[in-house]
Amino acid sequence: MLHFTCDRCDRGLLLEEDVRYEVTIEVKSGYDPMEITREDLKKDFSAEMSRLLRQMKKKGTRELEDSVYKVFRFDLCLKCQKEFIENPLSKLTVNNEQ
Repeated sequence: MLHFTCDRCDRGLLLEEDVRYEVTIEVKSGYDPMEITREDLKKDFSAEMSRLLRQMKKKGTRELEDSVYKVFRFDLCLKCQKEFIENPLSKLTVNNEQ
């Protein structure tokens, strides 16, 4: 039997709660359209590719993958779901800075 717990407060789900909520957070690189100039077209692209490959070799596979795309999945109880909806980034406000 599957046993779910709230990933935020560890409360048992489906046993102590009638419902559970799934939260999926997708983090990906944001790319803006590039404006190509005449100077860009004059660059040595072979040298640029070599430079980028050297930089990549210094990093591990996971670090490279995580820098481009990562997905997180969480189960929440009703109380934590309401708190998440109200403040998904857990930013401090004037009322809860204590």
